Amino acid sequence: MAVDRVPVLKRCRSLGLDPIYLGIDKKSNRELKRANRKMSEYGIQLREKQKAKFIYGVLEKPFRNYYAKASRMNGLVGENLMILLERRLDNVVFRMGFGRTRRETRQMVDHKSILVNGKCVNIPSYLIKAGDVIEVKEKSKANARFKSVQEATAGRMVPAWLDVDHENLRGTVKEFPTRDEIDVPVNEMLIVELYSK
Repeated sequence: MAVDRVPVLKRCRSLGLDPIYLGIDKKSNRELKRANRKMSEYGIQLREKQKAKFIYGVLEKPFRNYYAKASRMNGLVGENLMILLERRLDNVVFRMGFGRTRRETRQMVDHKSILVNGKCVNIPSYLIKAGDVIEVKEKSKANARFKSVQEATAGRMVPAWLDVDHENLRGTVKEFPTRDEIDVPVNEMLIVELYSK
């Protein structure tokens, strides 16, 4: 299985991205030493695609598949792409505040700690539907790790499209998110331009 092992802060620096979008509170003290060269149009489009892939933890082939699926859906391709990425199970668990970082929530899903509608799902890319109930397994709730996560994510804002009960580590997807509710700093139109070449 392919894994992205690039240090997170180093990658954030190179993409000009704030680590807070990944759930990381650290800041890098180093400055990116890059010559003041003008970036080409292709370079700008590629950077936007790399940002989206890095934030959601998706590799190239699955990302291309998301784009193909988004282009078959009704509406704007870029918005559909962002909504599909936002609907991934690991991302929804992160948005609900059940994990500190996106990588941690992905690991929680991999380790079978998450139930969707009462059934164990261990696929991070599983697409959530409106009305789905997501909760942490009873066995895992007693784990000290989840108690520390609850304390760390207590002040995090939960998006309006999710309804979360932090006490019981349970949440419901009320509806699909709109592009306005997705606070990721990615210009999806540049990604569409890149793929449509």
